Amino acid sequence: MEEKKVSSTGSLLLSEVLQEMNQEGNFSISVLTDRQGFPLAAASKEGEDPEMQSAVVALIQKTARQTENQLGMSETDEISLFDTQGNRLVCRPFSVNGRYLILAVQMPDRNQPYRRLTNKAIREIQRAWKL
Repeated sequence: MEEKKVSSTGSLLLSEVLQEMNQEGNFSISVLTDRQGFPLAAASKEGEDPEMQSAVVALIQKTARQTENQLGMSETDEISLFDTQGNRLVCRPFSVNGRYLILAVQMPDRNQPYRRLTNKAIREIQRAWKL
């Protein structure tokens, strides 16, 4: 029972990090997933679907791994996708204590700055994960 409580507290902390990043960057959705695309935490504006975003992240992660293997590239730093309406989806893979995670962020403007805020969120996630 105690383990579940700690887990939900950790998830809440991670969701708060994502919510703060979304507010600062005017991001529509942010999702933190594991290697298989299982959502660990999410934050979104009303009307957005973070579960759908998690499924997309899993597909992107799989594609990135295949590309890395076929092209002999080292680990991917970032993957960005754009749609015809100008939305941008950025996936930032990183590791914490040997666990491979992906931070995905969707923004309404393809030219919107995001790197500083996602770097900050990744550092905060890494710090919180070690607590």
